[in-house]
Order: sequence, then C-alpha cells, then structure tokens
Amino acid sequence: MSDATTYQVQFWKLRKSEGRRRPWSVRWKTAGREHSESYTTKALAESFRAELVKAARAGERFEVASGLPLSLVRKRGVQTFLELAVSYVDHLWPTAPPNTRRAAVVNLAAAVPKFVTDSDQAPDETELQRLTSTHLLPPPRRDDPLTAEDRAVASWLRRASRPVSDLTDPLAIAGLLHDLGTAANGRPVTSSTWDKRRAVLHRLAGYAVDRGVLVSNPVTGRRVMTSKASEGVDPRVVVNPDQARQLLAAVTYVSGHRRTERDRGWRLRAFFACLYYAGLRPGEAQHLRDTDAKLPAEGWGELVLSGSRTGVSGEHYNDGLRDPDRRPLKRRRREAVRRVPIPPALVAILREHLDRYGTAPDGRLFPALVTGERIRESVYTRTWKQAREIGLSPAQQASPLAARPYDLRHAALSSWLNAGVPPTEVAERAGHSVKVLLSVYAACLDGERAAYNARIQTLLDGEDR
Repeated sequence: MSDATTYQVQFWKLRKSEGRRRPWSVRWKTAGREHSESYTTKALAESFRAELVKAARAGERFEVASGLPLSLVRKRGVQTFLELAVSYVDHLWPTAPPNTRRAAVVNLAAAVPKFVTDSDQAPDETELQRLTSTHLLPPPRRDDPLTAEDRAVASWLRRASRPVSDLTDPLAIAGLLHDLGTAANGRPVTSSTWDKRRAVLHRLAGYAVDRGVLVSNPVTGRRVMTSKASEGVDPRVVVNPDQARQLLAAVTYVSGHRRTERDRGWRLRAFFACLYYAGLRPGEAQHLRDTDAKLPAEGWGELVLSGSRTGVSGEHYNDGLRDPDRRPLKRRRREAVRRVPIPPALVAILREHLDRYGTAPDGRLFPALVTGERIRESVYTRTWKQAREIGLSPAQQASPLAARPYDLRHAALSSWLNAGVPPTEVAERAGHSVKVLLSVYAACLDGERAAYNARIQTLLDGEDR
C-alpha cells in the first residue's frame, strides 16, 4: 500500500465510448491525479462508482496512487507487486547513480506486467512495459500528464497487479522467473538479460524482507532454464586489420552539414581508433585525458584508464543533468585503474589528434564540438554509419561487418586472442573476466582452425588408404 493518501476526491459522470469492448468508464480524481476504470455494462460501472462515492461520503481516506479507498486497497491485497516496485524505486533513487536507476526501472518494468491476475481484457504487454518504465516507476515522471488511453492502461495495471504475498507461492515465483525469460514481443531474451532481471527481482524481494512485507526472500536459490538466444559475438561483425584501417580512413571523409562540423570525421578518427587498437569501450574513450596517455615518439605507448563517461538516455535518470558525473570502470572500484598498452599506429593517431585539436579545458581528448560535453552516441553512431557507406562495398554494407562502433572493440579482442595472446592478458587489457571473455569471443577464435583442419585432413587421408 502506498503511503500517500488523501480526502480530496472528485468524481465525474459515467462516460460511454462507442466501439470499445468495455465502453463504460468510471472517472475520478484523487489529490489531482486522474483515474479511470472501464466496464462492459453500465450497471457494473454504476456499481463501482457507487462504492467509491460511498467511501468518500463516509470520510474514508483514498490512496493517491491507485485512487482506491483504503478499505478496497486492503480488500484487494495489502500491497501489490507494482506498489512494492514503486516503493523500492523511491528507496533506491536518492543515492543510486543513473545507470543503477535505469537498470532498476527497466528490469522491474519487464517484471511488473508479468505478475498480474489473469484477464482476457489485459492491455498489450508492450504498452504495459512502456508505461511502467516511462511514467509509473521513475519518480520524476509520475506526475506527468497521461493520455486517456495511458490512464486506462495504468488503472488496469494497478488493479491487476498481484499481491506481494503471492511471491511466497512456489508456483507463482517459479512462473514469474520463467516468464522473465520472454520479452514483451514473445521472443526469448538472452541469458544475460534474464540474469539482470532476476538480480533486480532478488533485490526487490530482499527489500520486501527488510520492510517486513515478506518473511524470507523467495528468489534466493531459485533459477530456471530459459530459452537462450546466443549472446556471443557474431564472427561476421569482426573486421580484419586491413578493413579496420580502411574504415578509419573512410571516417576522415565524413563531414557534417554545419560549417563547424566539416571536419567531424577527422575529429572522431582517433576516438574510433581507440576502440580498435586499444579495445576500449566508447565510454572509456570519452573519459580519456591527455594525462592518461603515454605517447612516445617511437614504439608502444600506454593508456591509463580510470573511468567512463557513458551517457544514460533519459534526463530523469540524471536528475535533469545532460552529462552526469563520470563513473568508475565497469565492475571496478572507483579508485581502480586499467593499463592498456597501445601499438605505434594508435600512438601516431593520438599524437596527430592532439596536434590538430588539443583537448577540452579539463584535458579530455574527445569533447563534443559545440557543448564541450560528452559526445552523444547518436553523433558517433551516425558518423560511423556514413564511414561504412564510404569505406565498404555494397555487399559489405549489407552485411553485419562492423555494423556498430562497438564492433571495433570486438575486433580488437578477437585479433588479440587469435594472435596467441594469453586469455588472462587479453582479459586484463579489456576489463573482462577470463570466463566472460572466452564465452563471448569463443566463436571468433579461428587462429588455429587451419592447423586443426590439417590434422583432420591427415586423419581422413589415412582412412582412404
């Protein structure tokens, strides 16, 4: 049950919408928040409206979130799964960084529509998930005005959300965990996506235990087998060294429409080169400062990575800031650093970049041209798309080859492994665990394939004699 209640309740007349399965709508407002429930017949709608009016005349408090009198809230369940999710996000929001906020909202939005009472008149799950992630969970968006259709969807979800106590039913929690393996469109999700959803559900249930809503965490020790989509790197996206150099050259021919953006490609060439030659993540490259780069006149250099500037879509995750504070390296302590040796080719590109463009006032190598902030993902993705059109043949453009800038990192790690660099060293440079490295890049390990083929051929030749 939400903590916010009110005596301020306003009712409207019944409204009939022709052509709908449930044409009769009851509409009312609690503390300025509008609610609606739809029914198939006028009699059912009048009965529900009368129940609400009776509670208001009796001086009963109404819950602002659901719009229901407290007696009806208790009758329908002490606390619903949606209400628990809202409460958990409220608890998390003040101290959590933007990525943690977004992960909680996105993964809970996938779970909330799946833990509802059965109904033939349920809205589309895609709509339920969208509305939950955009308006019902993020605190800064909850008071934003909704369309009539969205109000009806939100009202249905608040009514249909199952009580938290249902999570103690072994069949119910097993069913929810199983359903988390399916996207809103019915397709299977990857095992890593399912793991993230389960992790957030586990933290939500742990929060319920801390609040005294549940006695124990029903998710602990429970796992299910889901239909897993492949999550390894597709070998077709990996460019070879010649193709990589060709694409980096093509980037320099890309220009923007504005006069100030005519050398946009040249400005981003070193950024893309860091992804390929050093295997950096885009956010790690954006955090680079001149003091992080050791660039000798000859030989190999080194990058010392200490953070990331990966943007989170949606300013409501960043407290309205367009460019949130930097974050530590992925899965590392805030003070941790990672040292990455870089070949002479990248040293030369970075030295040329610094000679041409210098740095931002804070020393960053790759500030946005106009704002000086982080380069938007849409900007460098669009530039890369144009570079592919310039540097690749039509057949290659139609293929997955280097379709995304991130594929340059995949190419880097794959080439290191195929060059015979030990997985422990590659994992250290890439900021991966060895287990993750090998599971993600196993399909790209073809450096020994010719030797293996020769052994098989020798065996086959022997059988033919």
